[in-house]
Amino acid sequence: MIDLVVIVGPTAAGKTELGVELAGRVGGEIVSADAFAVYRGLDIGTAKPSAEARARVPHHLVDVADPRETYSAGAFMRDAAAAIAGIRSRGRTPIVVGGTMFYVRSLLHGLFPEPAKDPALRGYLRAAWAREPAPVRRWLEVLDPAAAERIAGGDRQRILRALEVTIGAGRPMTELWREAASERPGYRSLVMGIALPASTLRARIEKRVAAIFAAGLLDEVWGLLDAGVAADAHAMKAIGYRECCEVLLGRMTADEAQERTIIATRQLAKRQMTWLRGEKGTAWLHGAGGAALGQAIAHLEACCGAGTGPA
Repeated sequence: MIDLVVIVGPTAAGKTELGVELAGRVGGEIVSADAFAVYRGLDIGTAKPSAEARARVPHHLVDVADPRETYSAGAFMRDAAAAIAGIRSRGRTPIVVGGTMFYVRSLLHGLFPEPAKDPALRGYLRAAWAREPAPVRRWLEVLDPAAAERIAGGDRQRILRALEVTIGAGRPMTELWREAASERPGYRSLVMGIALPASTLRARIEKRVAAIFAAGLLDEVWGLLDAGVAADAHAMKAIGYRECCEVLLGRMTADEAQERTIIATRQLAKRQMTWLRGEKGTAWLHGAGGAALGQAIAHLEACCGAGTGPA
């Protein structure tokens, strides 16, 4: 049996809709694992669940933080654990839905005390990767063979982060993870990832970006700035919001902002898929809508038995 269901996938793949439909079928509640949906007032650009969806299925960790403040992975772990415990105490199924892979990974595997960030080291590693990635990958293979085996060879972000942590700590990152095992939540989870053809995902991204700009994203960003949210606040680093800030500061046109938002969203989706492909044990759902829902139910029944949810 399992403790919770996790739905992951690239942005615009249909995770929110799938989560709501699955929750309706199995008596579940949603725990959002989106680093920007936590902020109040960031509604349009984050594609938060609609009021109708939230009335149909309880959602947790949406609109829980002030956009003037910074919400951390540690805060997410604390709040998500409390939400999951509450859902399970009601005899319902916790369904974690989100595209912030670091939040999902932290929830499932815990966090460990990392060495202080070293901008000089990070800059050096990025420059070395830009010159030639192969020697950088081999460097990780020498310093932390287990991490090198686990991380996909083209996953620049995770390779450089593993090296940065390993060098900064003077010990393999894998050892730090292992030592922190006793503090991990230890959830038994069914992780399901949505996989779409690249052309389908590109089309969905373009449609979403056009929709959020048409829905008034620029006005939403203006309202946030007018309410005292700084343009360089963490909340404003969300894709779409940072581009709209540039428009309102006179550095970009609205059309340019929309096109750059499409490009940035595509790049995010690519990074998310690279990350997910490196995660072992993911049950893949091929397609969206009803096709994904049918596969998700089949995976859940295989884990828990027909007509049942997590223990």
